[in-house]
Amino acid sequence: QVRLMESGGGSVQAGGSLRLSCVASGFVDARRCVAWFRQTQEKEREAIATIDTGLDYTEYHSAIEGRFTIARDNANPKTTVYLQMNSLKTDDTATYYCASYQGTWLRCGPSLTFDTWGPGTQVTVSS
Repeated sequence: QVRLMESGGGSVQAGGSLRLSCVASGFVDARRCVAWFRQTQEKEREAIATIDTGLDYTEYHSAIEGRFTIARDNANPKTTVYLQMNSLKTDDTATYYCASYQGTWLRCGPSLTFDTWGPGTQVTVSS
């Protein structure tokens, strides 16, 4: 069983940066498909970034491409994936969740069915 825990959320002014981390524990495979999702009260949960940790192949939602980066943490590359968020906008305010899938897949991307989720971390961007 794999467990995920997010950290790094908080409050920041528009234009600022935050770095979210997703740490996996338990039976963690060396290769996982890991995603960051976000959700607000007005919008359904949506995937904003994914990474195939075996290939370091990444995909991004158009709303955050060029501003956010998903990557494995070099200090703990097997268990930790981060989301570096720069040039934050008020529209980025949301609860952010990490999710993962271990097994086989055709494409590690937002349409994959992720079976493990973290509890979420709140990001608030003020103007």
